[in-house]
Amino acid sequence: MTNAGRGAALLATVLAGLLVLSGCASLPESSAPQALGTINRAPTSEGPPPPQSGRDPDLLVGDFLTASADPANRHAAARQYMAPDAAAEWNDEASTTIVDRPDTLRESRSGDKASYVIRARKVGELAGDGSYRAVEGTLENKIEMSKIDGEWRITDLPDGVVFDSSTFEKVYRRYVLQYVDPASSVLVPDPRWVSVPRAQLTERLVAMLGSGPQSTIAPVVRNQLAAPISVRGPITKANNEPGEVGIGIGGVRIDFAGAGNLGQRERELLAAQVVMTLAGADILGPYVLLADGKPLDDRYAANGWSVADLDQFSASAPGQNRIGLHALRNGTLVQVTQDGIVTPSGSFGEATNLQSVGISADGQFVAAVADTGRPAPEPGRTLLIGNYGAKAFGVAEGATIARPSWTADGGAAWTVVDGDRVIRAVTDRATGNVSVQDVDTSALFEGSGAPRPPISEVVVSRTGVRAALIADGKVYVAVVERGGDGRYALTRPVPVALGLSTRAVSLSWVTGDTLMVAREGNVDPVFTVSIDGSQFSPVTSQNLTPPVRVVTAAAATQYVADSRAVLQLQTADPARNDRFWREVPGLTGDSVVPVLPS
Repeated sequence: MTNAGRGAALLATVLAGLLVLSGCASLPESSAPQALGTINRAPTSEGPPPPQSGRDPDLLVGDFLTASADPANRHAAARQYMAPDAAAEWNDEASTTIVDRPDTLRESRSGDKASYVIRARKVGELAGDGSYRAVEGTLENKIEMSKIDGEWRITDLPDGVVFDSSTFEKVYRRYVLQYVDPASSVLVPDPRWVSVPRAQLTERLVAMLGSGPQSTIAPVVRNQLAAPISVRGPITKANNEPGEVGIGIGGVRIDFAGAGNLGQRERELLAAQVVMTLAGADILGPYVLLADGKPLDDRYAANGWSVADLDQFSASAPGQNRIGLHALRNGTLVQVTQDGIVTPSGSFGEATNLQSVGISADGQFVAAVADTGRPAPEPGRTLLIGNYGAKAFGVAEGATIARPSWTADGGAAWTVVDGDRVIRAVTDRATGNVSVQDVDTSALFEGSGAPRPPISEVVVSRTGVRAALIADGKVYVAVVERGGDGRYALTRPVPVALGLSTRAVSLSWVTGDTLMVAREGNVDPVFTVSIDGSQFSPVTSQNLTPPVRVVTAAAATQYVADSRAVLQLQTADPARNDRFWREVPGLTGDSVVPVLPS
């Protein structure tokens, strides 16, 4: 048997051991499922394990749900639990629903006939391309069964696949495809969920890249692997040996047909998409990339590409945060240095009425919300823009103005005025002039399940393609689109962190596909969640004193402000993931707020 066959056989054995667990797992707020997917795996020569002989019908239904998580050969494992006619007619491609703690309820049973209802809470839906969407609601499926040749089998059931959350955690893995932002400067993550043998993973991920991004971001990203570019011949190890590509050392060799006509920049972007996608899946280099049989880039002909060669395309590359942690203390902007707390010169260091602040990634510009001191109905807040350490001037007013955040290039500060007006304060670096542009939010509020005002926070991701927002206490991720007239719009909102028992109050991007969120209450006041809602993970509460008021984060460091101080997340033992919050010296008080450059 090949190694791939042995791996698939082992997985089939694991699935068989999981059969008795169906209906017993849970996915509460604090769970963190690791992966989903519908990508077929090669079946073993023996095929999936058959149903247990003499199994009672109610237990067989639970076994069927567990087997349904195995997508190999069009869910061959699940079809074994059906009568031949039902197996032939069942459309497993109609839908895929992930549920929490399914109950199997008997409706009737007499002689050789039985009827059951599967009832469960929905937690997610899986598309055919492996993209996931968090959902809410109740699933209720009716299953008819009959005894055939002495064994119970399913004779009638709805189309579509249903399985329990605990099962897909064990069967599927999360991988992130990489595409290119509209400015061709950074990579944009596109999470997918895959079940495939390790030896086939490289080929599968490259094929998925070529198939293009999921529909939500397709209009706003580029794909360098799109037609007429394609993979030429088999993918092999770096030394051109076939078999078990991506397992252990040995690297990867890929030849791209049609890439010989690409320019230098396009070749680098193609390499970045492929290398960063594979590296993120722990498929080790070197990555030998060819264009129509010749090196994609002569600089890497001898040794292949590495991740370090393409760091420039990472939105979280080192050097993004050049000026370090700042804070608001007593209404004044201060900087945290190794020598202590320093107050910068200029308007922001002299003010005593600042409510929130955003600093551009390069530290050149500051956007701040200040208290006007004027009584209602006069505007109580004003948005100030200025160079760091220089004079600031007002550009917008409102009864409320949300914490501002900058785009990665420092070209615009985004915020929300009066809970429903999203604006961009655009800075012309050549002249210093600032213009305020309204962001079109009409598509944001359309349809059932769409966000509802007030919007209390909006933060554009470092890629510029997505924006995270809190609307009416709920968390959403929207797409940032730029029209032909240069105007921006927020579209295609996707709810994440569904089912929260308390309202979200603050959020920040940790990476391009993960948010950190603070919410009201004492239970799990800080958590991370993936941009598709599939992964919810509480962050330790050790040393926190709720309520947590503000969170600000980057890939390397995260801060919160609770009821008494600003704290930084620490890791005592990386091997044990033993984490805790530690106070930042000099930043105590119930109104101090941490500020990381956007």
